[in-house]
Amino acid sequence: MLAFYSDRFVLPLPPGHRFPMAKYRMLRDRVAAELPAVRLEEAPAASEGELALVHTPAYIDAVLQGTLSAAAQREIGFPWSPAMAERARRSVGATVAAARAALTEGLAANLAGGTHHAYADKGSGYCVFNDVAVAARLMQAEWHRRCRRLLRVAVIDLDVHQGNGTAAIFRDDPTVFTLSLHGARNFPFRKEASDLDVELPDGCTDGPYLDALEQALAALWAAHADHAPGLIFYLAGADPHEGDRLGRLKVSAQALAERDARVLRAAAERGIPVVITMAGGYGHDLAQTVAIQWRTLQLACEYWRRWPRAQAPSEEDFRHEPTPG
Repeated sequence: MLAFYSDRFVLPLPPGHRFPMAKYRMLRDRVAAELPAVRLEEAPAASEGELALVHTPAYIDAVLQGTLSAAAQREIGFPWSPAMAERARRSVGATVAAARAALTEGLAANLAGGTHHAYADKGSGYCVFNDVAVAARLMQAEWHRRCRRLLRVAVIDLDVHQGNGTAAIFRDDPTVFTLSLHGARNFPFRKEASDLDVELPDGCTDGPYLDALEQALAALWAAHADHAPGLIFYLAGADPHEGDRLGRLKVSAQALAERDARVLRAAAERGIPVVITMAGGYGHDLAQTVAIQWRTLQLACEYWRRWPRAQAPSEEDFRHEPTPG
């Protein structure tokens, strides 16, 4: 299974900053040591043209040229630097590369990504560019060029924070279904409307969490009864965990592994390729966060080995879909 990383591009953060930059290198090191089935590749940088499929030219230019206002930098949560801009481009590039690999092999991953708070014209909540949105739009464009058919996309966002930027970007796009399972009282405090939002109370435990997931997945498949998605982006956040500093839920590591298995099993049964991004994770014990994310990738490898590749999307799969005008 292919997994793309960008942890060599490290933000120079001020002392005491709460963003856990070290977790990305920790995760890659553990994957390299303990998951030999994962083929690690450094992420390419997304081009300006690729970013422009989602983001406004003025915002792209402000990030790449370092002209973001102080207020814009505060909303993102990172001070601008060349490394910040490069890392943001690589994070998007990793998800793009993983999406292309998933359409061929069934499953692939970005060891970072899931930057779902970024809007078309601004960043927010430690998210500069929206990697999933850019990759979804690019895969749709490439698929259409290749077979002149529509690629439907589903975003299964299981980070503890609502994917407000992604919801806003795809608000009027019926070809992308956005599902977000998140803490009701957590950031962002002004939510956007996803196609399906499931809000969880503070302190939500394993049973109610998995029940809510099961109902959400059932609603997703019901919404696609006529035409299944051709690609899923799965944001496998570790921050619903009971040990997370920012999560406010009480979900165990075992339940999060069960969550991952349910998503991957449902996709495999339907032959739908999956792109996995790690999304959030802010554990009091960072090694615990990394262990949860490592387990996600371990499960992904198991499904990748037995993936029904004969059912992966092909031109024939979309022969009944209308061609976009």
